[in-house]
Amino acid sequence: MADHIAPTLSKAPRPRYFAIDVLRGIAIVLMVVFHFTYDLDHFHFVDVDFHRDPFWLNFRLLIVVLFLGLVGFSLQLATGTRLNFPRYLRRLAMLVGAAALVSLGTYVVFGDKMILFGVLHFIALASLLGLLFRHFYWLNLLLGIGIIAAGMNFQHEWFNAPQWHWIGLMTKRPITLDYVPMIPWFGIVLIGMFSARVVQKYKLLTASAQGGGNPLTKVLALGGQHGLLIYLLHQPLLFGALSLVAFL
Repeated sequence: MADHIAPTLSKAPRPRYFAIDVLRGIAIVLMVVFHFTYDLDHFHFVDVDFHRDPFWLNFRLLIVVLFLGLVGFSLQLATGTRLNFPRYLRRLAMLVGAAALVSLGTYVVFGDKMILFGVLHFIALASLLGLLFRHFYWLNLLLGIGIIAAGMNFQHEWFNAPQWHWIGLMTKRPITLDYVPMIPWFGIVLIGMFSARVVQKYKLLTASAQGGGNPLTKVLALGGQHGLLIYLLHQPLLFGALSLVAFL
């Protein structure tokens, strides 16, 4: 079941998959559209029901699936065959610091609705747990499907306690602006890791340092390469601009 590949330490920059950067860039554009619409609703420029409208529920679902699937894909590429510990730890420290900033910022602005375990918190923890699964192949696909099925079909009041919110499986969603629990979403990460192994094994994509494409795909790829920075900056900029418009 497990297809072992021995990791080696390497400081050489790994090649990037241009198509994956483009896909990540598309996910970022969708995220910005979602958050901009959310901000418009917050300031009463539009009236959108993000909790019941099927369009916006599925829109968010698509964004999260894209992001977390790509998290698993990238994690497998970065650690599956050669693990650069300094680079990995730097990236993990950036994620933890960014997640802390998100929690602090949302607490200052939104108070009780602050983000305690959102997408960045999830990615940081998933990046740690994912190391335990980087040598698996088909098992990651089976485990991923199993975790998703468990999250969709099992809930218990015991998980409603605040200290277990990060796991999921609760009977009611916590009041927060962003919530991405380990179950079922870690299943998407594992499927992303499996997908990376398939791409590598059958050479389904061409890895290159710079990639090609038209101007649009190049811009999307550039955004995909700087996703964390865009994630941290876009909401303060959008929210600040709309605050100024509302004030005027």
